[in-house]
Amino acid sequence: MEIHGTCDEKFSSVFEAFEKNFTEYGDIGACFAATVEGEYVVDIWGGHQDEAKKRPWEKETIINVYSTTKTMTFLCALMLSDRDQLNLDAPVALYWPEFASNNKDNVLVKHLLSHSAGLPGFSRALTNEELFDWEFACNDLAHQQTWWTPGTQAGYHAITQGHLIGEVIRRVTGKSFGQYFNEEVAQKVGADFYVGVDEKDFGRIADLVAAKETLPILEMDPQSIPGRVFAGLDITPDTTGSAAWRKAEIPAANGHGNARSVVRAQTALANQGKAFGIELMSKETCAMTLQPQISGNDLVLGLPVTYGLGYALKNEMIPMGPNQNVIWWGGAGGSSIVIDADAHVCCSYVMNQMDNNIVGDPRAVNLGSILFENL
Repeated sequence: MEIHGTCDEKFSSVFEAFEKNFTEYGDIGACFAATVEGEYVVDIWGGHQDEAKKRPWEKETIINVYSTTKTMTFLCALMLSDRDQLNLDAPVALYWPEFASNNKDNVLVKHLLSHSAGLPGFSRALTNEELFDWEFACNDLAHQQTWWTPGTQAGYHAITQGHLIGEVIRRVTGKSFGQYFNEEVAQKVGADFYVGVDEKDFGRIADLVAAKETLPILEMDPQSIPGRVFAGLDITPDTTGSAAWRKAEIPAANGHGNARSVVRAQTALANQGKAFGIELMSKETCAMTLQPQISGNDLVLGLPVTYGLGYALKNEMIPMGPNQNVIWWGGAGGSSIVIDADAHVCCSYVMNQMDNNIVGDPRAVNLGSILFENL
């Protein structure tokens, strides 16, 4: 297996571990990138874009990273807060008046970020066409009742979180989430990441390859909270490889990029708001990401979690590195991002062979662990 890219000699063991992901963990195509003190120390890729291994994974290959996309919504909301355009403690209805329907005037913006808004699913199973229709999906959420008292419990808002935060951002800025992210983050820091992909970039999108086993959470009782969240959601690789999915804006799940671009967008949070010559936010706003918002057993995932302002925080079950001030997130199948404010490290793993771990994909965890061991 030929691995491409650059890797500081200090982190040669990361390079070796990345190679082993192909021989021991079945990776088909993947990439891993890391910055330390705002500078890339690892940026490597290898393998193939497709299961048949006909198309090599190249430097500019991008892929759907599923829920790792959510970190871009968190970042944009924090930036708007930093600019005094968005009050995270304010009711959502202040910015989105229709949202107050069905007694939701007690849902705060910070509840959207911490998966505690009580709207983890749509009112019913949406068709793909309905999901791709931004106005339709947002109207569904605006007129729902909450599933629990907002701010009292956490439940993973798998798809809805992106529409909820994205619509608030649209109301504040007058721009769709994809447009705002592109103009205020991607273009400014040079991140090759998109929520809503232009057709001209379709040719460099790698194919996702489904996990060999179905996630148990997708086979729950349809009347349970997890069952209701995932009811009817068609987010298989066949769907996510369609032109309609790629063009749509689904800020919780259809971002396309690679490890380099995920790190490029998020590195500022590891460095007091600054990265690549750009200040995205103040160090005070960066520090806010480390403040726990809600902890406990996630009603959807069934795992003990600690959520901050969007990002997850480390806990005993999910340590995510040796230091205390760490935020992280991951996407279905295995993609991930870890941001360590103590060590000023940001690292990401992105792949096309999906696994069925809810959190802590061993391929990503191993790479991150070795990276930190060699700092």
